Amino acid sequence: MATEAPEQAPPADGIQSLSISESPPSSSSSPTIQMSLEEKYQMVRSVAEECIQDDELRNLLAHKPEPICYDGFEPSGRMHIAQGVMKTINVNKMTSAGCRIETVGRYMIEIWKAAGMNLDNGKVEFVWSSEEINARSHEYWPRVMDIARKYTVNRMTRCGQIMGRNEPGDINASQILYPCMQCADIFFLQADICQMGMDQRKVNVLAREYCDDIKKKNKPIILSHHMLPGLKQGQEKMSKSDVSSSIFMEDEEAEVNLKIKKAYCPPNVVEGNPCMEYVRYLILPWFNEFIVERFEKNGGNK
Repeated sequence: MATEAPEQAPPADGIQSLSISESPPSSSSSPTIQMSLEEKYQMVRSVAEECIQDDELRNLLAHKPEPICYDGFEPSGRMHIAQGVMKTINVNKMTSAGCRIETVGRYMIEIWKAAGMNLDNGKVEFVWSSEEINARSHEYWPRVMDIARKYTVNRMTRCGQIMGRNEPGDINASQILYPCMQCADIFFLQADICQMGMDQRKVNVLAREYCDDIKKKNKPIILSHHMLPGLKQGQEKMSKSDVSSSIFMEDEEAEVNLKIKKAYCPPNVVEGNPCMEYVRYLILPWFNEFIVERFEKNGGNK
């Protein structure tokens, strides 16, 4: 693939400020025609805290009208707002720029519909991994085994973070195989872009390394989005297992209010403040503004 000379990438703060329309485009609209190449790049790039590589992303958007974007989920347990609202925002951004999204999970589908994910434009496809693998097992499992054959146990262990395990002694055999399977998914679905959280970065990098080993020229582009933190101090990632520090999509308003009131939110502190991060990554991209309501004697609204 011939690559264009990359233009000066905008600063991260500028990228993060991009927002989607409150009313998603209808299935009859043509967002890819309405957007220039630079606008599409800015929109897609805005979902990610890190992109590997920016010049490849520009080139892909310039030459492929509907890139395939892979976003995998294990549909288990309750869905919190990082998977619900933040994922809805990111998927709507990607599809507005012309990308096709392939993801999984029936319960999650209903939540995303309720949250406003644009599913009417035909650019989001829900793929059931069990059905796809069973139908094309002759393609899938040889790929998994080839990936396993080319890398060491230590290399797979370094990808173990995607399973929530960091210590080698805490990893069982299935968790060694899991990164091989997730890496194989990317090629099985012929994905151009891997759009997942920063915690999935290592296995996505493995997919790019595998391309070098099999002499595949066009590597999957990695868009790693920010991990929404838990409500307690020092929690870098919202976890389903700690219900008091996670906001779930089916929580009642009173529950959400109580959790926010108890959240770590010290005055005049932005770094590591979960409430400020929710404003930045959830409220501003969706509503374009955040208003603090105050009495006039306290300075009025801000």
